[in-house]
Amino acid sequence: MKIGKYEFINEEAVDTKVKALGVEVDEDGNEYRTHSHCIVKLGYVILEKGEYDEDMNVIKEPVLSDKYHVDVLWDGLESHPYGWKSYAVTPSENFLHSFWNVDYLENKI
Repeated sequence: MKIGKYEFINEEAVDTKVKALGVEVDEDGNEYRTHSHCIVKLGYVILEKGEYDEDMNVIKEPVLSDKYHVDVLWDGLESHPYGWKSYAVTPSENFLHSFWNVDYLENKI
């Protein structure tokens, strides 16, 4: 298994890419995935922490990324699937999220 970290413009762009990996619709109209990859939507991550006083009043607002972040544990792939590579980012550390303590740097796609 390989790990990929990605930045998209918004959640809708992520949903489009995820849907292209494979979904089916059941008899009740519910979509379900047909792939075995594990996808974690991290959203707009905090780049700089905010500052707060003892009453939790904001002294300095946190700074959020303008990109929507997603981590994927790819099952059975050695390279990015079609259309994903252009959204890939390569942090120099494990960053915000990990899959069951699997080291990103040792398992990045």
